[in-house]
Amino acid sequence: MLLDVLLLNQARLRALEDVDNILKEKETLQREINMLETRLAETDARLKVAAQEKINAELLEDQLQKLKNEISDKDLVKDTGEGLCEIQQTASNNDIPVIDPSSFSSFIEELKVVKEENVSLKYDLEVLKSTLANVRETHERMLKMEEERSSGIALEELELELAAVQENVREITNLKYECKSLSGKVEDLQALVGSASRQAAQTIDILEQNQELSKKLDRLETSIEEAKTYKLSLEQSQQYNKLLEQQVKILEEHLLMSDKEIQSQVSLYRESVNEFHSTLERIKEESDRKKQDEPVDDMPWEFWSHLLLCLDGWLLEKKISNDDAKLLREMAWKRDARIRDVFMSCKDKQEDEAVTAFLKLVSARTCPALHVMHIAAEMAPVAKVGGLGDVVSGLGKALQRRGHLVEIILPKYDCMQYGRIENLKALNVEVESYFDGQLFKNRVWVGIIEGLPVYFIEPQHPAKFFWRGQFYGEHDDFRRFSFFCRAALEFLYRAGKKPDIIHCHDWQTAFIAPLYWDLYAPKGLNSARICFTCHNFEYQGTAPASELTSCGLDATQLNRHDRMQDNVAHHKVNAVKGGIVFSNIVTTVSPTYAEEVRTAEGGHGLHHTLNAHSRKFLGILNGIDTDAWDPATDTLIRFQYTADDLQGKAGNKDALRKYLGLSSADASMPMVGCITRLVPQKGVHLIRHSIYRTVELGGQFLLLGSSPVPHIQREFEDIANHFHGHQNVRLILKYDDVLAHSIYAACDMFVIPSIFEPCGLTQMISMRYGSIPIARRTGGLNDSVFDIDDETIPLQFRNGFTFTTADEQGLSYALDRAFNYYKRSPEKWLQLVKRAMTIDFSWEPSAKQYEELYERSLARARASIRA
Repeated sequence: MLLDVLLLNQARLRALEDVDNILKEKETLQREINMLETRLAETDARLKVAAQEKINAELLEDQLQKLKNEISDKDLVKDTGEGLCEIQQTASNNDIPVIDPSSFSSFIEELKVVKEENVSLKYDLEVLKSTLANVRETHERMLKMEEERSSGIALEELELELAAVQENVREITNLKYECKSLSGKVEDLQALVGSASRQAAQTIDILEQNQELSKKLDRLETSIEEAKTYKLSLEQSQQYNKLLEQQVKILEEHLLMSDKEIQSQVSLYRESVNEFHSTLERIKEESDRKKQDEPVDDMPWEFWSHLLLCLDGWLLEKKISNDDAKLLREMAWKRDARIRDVFMSCKDKQEDEAVTAFLKLVSARTCPALHVMHIAAEMAPVAKVGGLGDVVSGLGKALQRRGHLVEIILPKYDCMQYGRIENLKALNVEVESYFDGQLFKNRVWVGIIEGLPVYFIEPQHPAKFFWRGQFYGEHDDFRRFSFFCRAALEFLYRAGKKPDIIHCHDWQTAFIAPLYWDLYAPKGLNSARICFTCHNFEYQGTAPASELTSCGLDATQLNRHDRMQDNVAHHKVNAVKGGIVFSNIVTTVSPTYAEEVRTAEGGHGLHHTLNAHSRKFLGILNGIDTDAWDPATDTLIRFQYTADDLQGKAGNKDALRKYLGLSSADASMPMVGCITRLVPQKGVHLIRHSIYRTVELGGQFLLLGSSPVPHIQREFEDIANHFHGHQNVRLILKYDDVLAHSIYAACDMFVIPSIFEPCGLTQMISMRYGSIPIARRTGGLNDSVFDIDDETIPLQFRNGFTFTTADEQGLSYALDRAFNYYKRSPEKWLQLVKRAMTIDFSWEPSAKQYEELYERSLARARASIRA
């Protein structure tokens, strides 16, 4: 690099020296040109003087010639002085400049020079002399002829000859003058040619010098171009070097990330090995159990029949339950050795003792219960904003029904529905938690919500974090919920609780994961595995990294690419990313949404993180609370009904029409419903289109919901005003839970045109009530609604009408097909309604999947401890 710079500097110096030399040569040439121009001007002046002197010399020569002729004709010879006098006199008479006698000798010399220069004219003079001689002869003949003038004829001839001779004389005179002028012109031309030749020679010299100068300039320009090229190549080399340095840095970063990924893979491999060993042990245990479960052949069939009759008798006498009897019968059918041994050991015992022994055999077969602690920001029905509240209560109750201990921790909001909480009371204890460098007290409340035990944390912080009149939307939400998470873990630690699973939800409680592993696991609160569920990846909880320090986390350590640093704004931390990285299990609310968020289009910047942790990430479809949403027992609707008896659905449709003032003229007119928050995610432009399209197709449309976005709320208020008093359209721009039940029960179809939908509960509830969904194929909608015309789906699973593109054409096509199917095939429509109502959308399948996830994670943890 330094050598290239030195060479470039040397080239620049040489170029500057060449430029200086060329400029000096140019100045020298310019001076020479100026001198030549001066000399040329002087030469022109001298030529003019010489031309004038030549003219004077010619005049003098003519006079001398005349004098010589007169002297020769008269034979007079005069002395020099007299000749000179005459010359002077003649010259004065003819206005010729008079030459001084003293300078006559010099003039003679000049005259000689002139004569020598006019040698070329002698020939012409000789010709003139011969012509003059002829003239003389002619004159003499004329004299003779005058003597003979007497003869008239001769005289006339002589006159004619004389006229001819005179004409000849005039012609000769003209020729003489022409010769003289030609001679002068020739001399002028010779002088001009000489001058032009000299100028041409000088010009050629100048041109040659200019050519040399041009060559030097060309060489200089070439050198400059080479220098520029070299400079450009040098700059390119520098840029290339910078690029290489950047690539080296990128490669180093990739290498570092690869090392981390390798370490992660190694860790995952170790976990897999541990899981394998755990599975192997479980297989061995199952093998041992199978050996025990293998049928025994040492007893006759009469023995097993007697045992079965005994069990049936106990069941009929209500000494054992149906579930216990079923398990015991199964063991008898399989000729299980354990039930044989128990029966044989009870031969001599009382019947009550025998029943107790058999019940112990049943209880020994059940799996151990788990202690699951949900920490969340919502729980239906007391603190519900969206689907999160339904998940916490629905999943909690389903896990509880499966025999697990389920507890919930919530913030104690001032805006909760306290009337839905049973036995709410404050504990006589205060838990102190760290925040902003000091300890703050927290009151702990307990209560029962739909059979689930719930703890409420009430911070005694001057900012009154949860006394704001709303659940979310505050400027300090990041601080509010990071405080709550630290206080919740502090409560678990102080209370001595040892849950098996801590299940946190969305960004508001994602802080639990890093807080647990960084601060509380080292203290001894280390029994749990962390499960994190993100219900919507659009909301991620980002804030400047320094905000983490308030709850006691180390922002320097966590604001890293492989931890909590936001993937887009690197100066911020991302709570959801922290939940993903630090949790043992990561879930979202449907399998399709789990696939969508692992792409750049659907991941909202977290797709790389989710792909890096894909082995612990999966989607589990949410369920609905089938007790709260059951048309057979729903007390909020006018008529109850089932899939086997749909008369009540028609009654609800008629009752709702009367309540809302809609037309009842055509009882069979299809009714389309939509219950949603009016936000862009839900496809508000498609909801608007579905209103107008339903009217065009001859149906009735009901909308229930409001928008937190002012301009969207105003737009639908304008639509409501437009349809004010319309007999087939009603827009109720608020949320009303009682009215929602009535709309589900009354409608024939439900429109769900979401742009994206992590899970969605509307389509499940609508099918539960016999309303056929018209849904866009995205997220959980794609996992629960299957098109009636999709031949790739078995007929028994087809339950609605779907469209793919989020535009008006796609929605119109689905609506048109639904209306045609409803009007043209009423029997098939009825079968479709019954099929949709019998689909199991309860929490039981989802709870079973979560249970398996919990147990696998705990098994890996136990295997890791043993290793």
